[in-house]
Amino acid sequence: MDLKSNEPFWLLKNGLVASYPSLKSDQECDVLIIGGGITGSLIAHQMIKDGCKTIIIDKREICNGSTSATTSMLQYEIDVPLYELIEKIGEKGAVESYKACSKSIDDLEKLTKEIKSRAGFKRKQSLYFAAKKKDVSWLIKEYEMRKKFGFEVKWMEPEDIEEKFTLQNTYGGILSKQGASVDAFKFAHELLRFNIKKGLKVFDKTEMKSVKYFRGYNLALTEDGFSIKAKKIIYCVGYESKNMIKEHFVDLKSTFATVSEIDVDIFKNIEQTLIWNTDDPYIYMRTTDDNRLLIGGGDEDFVNPEKRDGMLNKKEKEILRTLKRIKPDFKFYTDFVWAGTFGETKDGLPYIGEHESFKNSYFVLGFGGNGITFSVTGMEMASAFMKNKKHKLSQYFKFGR
Repeated sequence: MDLKSNEPFWLLKNGLVASYPSLKSDQECDVLIIGGGITGSLIAHQMIKDGCKTIIIDKREICNGSTSATTSMLQYEIDVPLYELIEKIGEKGAVESYKACSKSIDDLEKLTKEIKSRAGFKRKQSLYFAAKKKDVSWLIKEYEMRKKFGFEVKWMEPEDIEEKFTLQNTYGGILSKQGASVDAFKFAHELLRFNIKKGLKVFDKTEMKSVKYFRGYNLALTEDGFSIKAKKIIYCVGYESKNMIKEHFVDLKSTFATVSEIDVDIFKNIEQTLIWNTDDPYIYMRTTDDNRLLIGGGDEDFVNPEKRDGMLNKKEKEILRTLKRIKPDFKFYTDFVWAGTFGETKDGLPYIGEHESFKNSYFVLGFGGNGITFSVTGMEMASAFMKNKKHKLSQYFKFGR
């Protein structure tokens, strides 16, 4: 296939997975979830499991926001290295955050089995390599810190990386056992289908206009004039939360990705591995379940969708120059190239919890490079919040931290 597209690969690969109605009547529920991407789908699953009457609405078609553009690399590694996160928030919070992301991969695997998913969840190892010689010293420090706290890691010298993965011009790296990949777009739709059978209601092309707060419940009003009475609202709106919350708490970034068909024999062991490096911004790559190489990076500050999409050709060339450096013998034929937007926080951690300006409400905002694993942790946290219980990570993921 020789097709360049600015549409995300997952939309074109999966096609129209499911169709959902828009809201055309007043509704009442225990939990209203705003945002129908992978995060909203995961939180809805937990709410239904907890016995809550639940409704999801999304102003777009379901999963057509960031979920359609994700690379779906499931890593326990947070964008801020463990040793640096310890310096920022302390040992306890940093280690617990890393361990929560690791547990999330295990939990997600169990969930894919529970719903009999066909979204291609695969266990993978993760290689984090030094892109420059000057990065080696702190990367070894990071390796030692992870090893100290029980993460299954191995240090690889440049010659080890070249022999095992046929990648050149690296300066050594950390090989982690824990990692995975999944088609998040397909998996989110599977979660919704599974829970619709259990009573979940899903409405797309339904935009919330405003919320009125009352004692013990909220009344959400839609652009079309309908209302949803909910005891609690959970916002799973990702980077669009920046338009809702006054204070500065996240920086928006554009990231770029491209895929090509490959002969997996040329990329030794890469089908079992998530690969990323220490560049800033870093590049990342993995194979897909239909023998393609997906590689991305080139992050830029987000200005608007038009400017982001106008950089596609430039960013494609930039990404492929990096690939040429580590894999000079490989000819990459671009099939798809696309861009997405994500949020970057000061400590690489998500925002999950209450905000003083939104009564009877919670936010689950899994920012960063591993937003999906943060969202799985968000299931556990949201369940605790709904039962008026505390969660050990709340103080590290809260607003105003």
